[in-house]
Amino acid sequence: MSDSILSNWFNSLPLSEYQQAWETTVSHGQPKVPVTEHLGDPKLKVSTGPLLRLVSAFENKSNNYRATILVVTKDDESDYSKNPTIRYHIGPAHRNDLKEHLLSDVISTGEFPVIKLHQEQGYSFWRFSVELDLIHYEQRIKYSLNGFINDSYQFFVPRNDQNMNVVAFSCNGFSLSTDTSTFKGSLWLDVLRNHDRKNYHVMIGGGDQLYADAIKLSSEPFSRWLKHKNLHSNMTMNEELKASFDQFYLNHYLQWFGSGFMSGLKGSTLQTAFPTAMAQIPSICIFDDHDIIDGFGSYSDRTMSQPIFKGVGKAAFKYYVLFQHHSSIEEDLSKEPGRILGYEPGPFIDQKSISLFTRLGKDIATIGVDCRTERRLKRVITPETYKRIFLKLETEFTAAPFQHLYVQLGVPIAYPRLVWLEKLLDSKLLAPIKFLARKGIVLNSLVNEFDGSVEVLDDLNDHWCSHNHKKERNWFIEKLIDFSERHKVRITIISGDVHLCCVGRFHSRTHISHPVPSDAVKEENKNILKAPEHDSRLIFNVITSAIVNTPPPDMMATLLDKRSKVHHFDSTTDEDMVPMFMLDSNGRKRDNVHFMNRRNWCELIPVKNLNSSDYKVKDRVLPGPVANQDDGTSANASTNNIEHYTPYPVTEEGVVMFLHVEKNHEDLSGATSEYQLTIPSLT
Repeated sequence: MSDSILSNWFNSLPLSEYQQAWETTVSHGQPKVPVTEHLGDPKLKVSTGPLLRLVSAFENKSNNYRATILVVTKDDESDYSKNPTIRYHIGPAHRNDLKEHLLSDVISTGEFPVIKLHQEQGYSFWRFSVELDLIHYEQRIKYSLNGFINDSYQFFVPRNDQNMNVVAFSCNGFSLSTDTSTFKGSLWLDVLRNHDRKNYHVMIGGGDQLYADAIKLSSEPFSRWLKHKNLHSNMTMNEELKASFDQFYLNHYLQWFGSGFMSGLKGSTLQTAFPTAMAQIPSICIFDDHDIIDGFGSYSDRTMSQPIFKGVGKAAFKYYVLFQHHSSIEEDLSKEPGRILGYEPGPFIDQKSISLFTRLGKDIATIGVDCRTERRLKRVITPETYKRIFLKLETEFTAAPFQHLYVQLGVPIAYPRLVWLEKLLDSKLLAPIKFLARKGIVLNSLVNEFDGSVEVLDDLNDHWCSHNHKKERNWFIEKLIDFSERHKVRITIISGDVHLCCVGRFHSRTHISHPVPSDAVKEENKNILKAPEHDSRLIFNVITSAIVNTPPPDMMATLLDKRSKVHHFDSTTDEDMVPMFMLDSNGRKRDNVHFMNRRNWCELIPVKNLNSSDYKVKDRVLPGPVANQDDGTSANASTNNIEHYTPYPVTEEGVVMFLHVEKNHEDLSGATSEYQLTIPSLT
């Protein structure tokens, strides 16, 4: 065993190196595609990776742990005299776990098995299988690729009685028209700083892990088709188009997942800390529109069914499976037990949807729901696929009960209604203006280039509260509440998509007796507010977006705030937004307490993993800014003491959610302020 590995085993991450690399990138102006270096012996030209993915853990009441590592190499510059190798050392994560033992006595070594998963366009995809046993202390795994050692090549696995620390993020890239030079900070640096202190075990990608909208610029034949006077001419797919799609998605993934590089119409960015994080925090990722192209699935069926548009979907799905699932569409994807394949292929992708069930400890599980592959204008998921999803939940709960379920949905489901705006933009009254815009005579940016609809209409059609999806949405929520009530499982929904952060909430409704509430009703209302740990209808929708992309203007956040009110979901359930942002991330007072339009990311930490002096069981904590931050932000900001501001108890099996909100997008450090929400277990 190398002396350097032993002497550096408990060292912190090289955070100053990460920061310096970012500052150097920003100082050089608009970055270009970086040149990757050869590494290891035999030499490998690594274009992307290592990328970690969590497959499963705690299966069948065991203490197992399974993950994969993906490495993509350039064939003509790599030595394949033998397959690439990843050797690893595994030992205690923390010095105090050594007790009386010597470090050299408790570190063991091994090699992860590898297969060549895929090969095309001069690149080989290598998948390494990680299978470990979880033991009575948290473990650190350091690994090397063909003998090449990097301080970032390490990850953590939990104790066999520990629930995982989770990072959640979404909207990981810039829109085509964004001036990237205005964003001088990188929130991925903030993720790594916090990871160094808290040891995240898994990272949940809530959709839009990359922005592939540039396909309409990079694929020349696709661009020609978009300019055709009749998009609905049913032009057929051909080899030129297919090759251009494959080339675009492969190269875009290689650049973004490989080095953090992407470019748009107004600049480029090099987010080096993103692939660095992917090399040390295993991920679970779900599919959304920008992983394909903006709005895919939410245009008219006539537009979506065009062979060329379907060709875009097929190509995007292929590379999504390769890079984000470490699998190939040529494999039998059902062999991975956590995968829930759709009942039938999606209408515009011709592949079955992939939802994911994963245990994150003995008490916590997550289900990532694929809401994109089967999507069409008037449907999100087919009834048959819903049956498969809920059957999986029932089967897994019966085999080994869990207390908390994270449900990953790309698009928020507890969010203000904008149906009035949807109807306005789709109104026949706008038809003459849309016609002129399509002709380029006036406001040509008003309409999208795919079907001539108003540009933001696809985003509104994406929403669960869209008039097209409202009935399906309400049925889905009823099913989740039913699961929660029958099994006494707390459910928390995690979403992204909307480029701001907030928290939606379903809860048992308080009742008003006219003209004056009776004493019994008053007492019942008081109990509902005082004991949320007993409320099976209490479901938070944590909305965290975007970690990279630009936030919406203040005007949009204000509009959402004005549309935010209490909705009566049914006779026993209300829904509203949680007031979280009494203070801005810079410490100033805010009028809009519900929606924060700054870049952000999120973490969910089990109470047992936190410092017990900070979060004492039975304490009640008001949602909002974390006290004692460097900028003086305090959780005790004035709340006018109304029912809307409900403190939530810290419970032993509960979770604390932290939203990390950027303080200043021009600050090179990417520093954030924290906002907290204690999520009680259901008792």
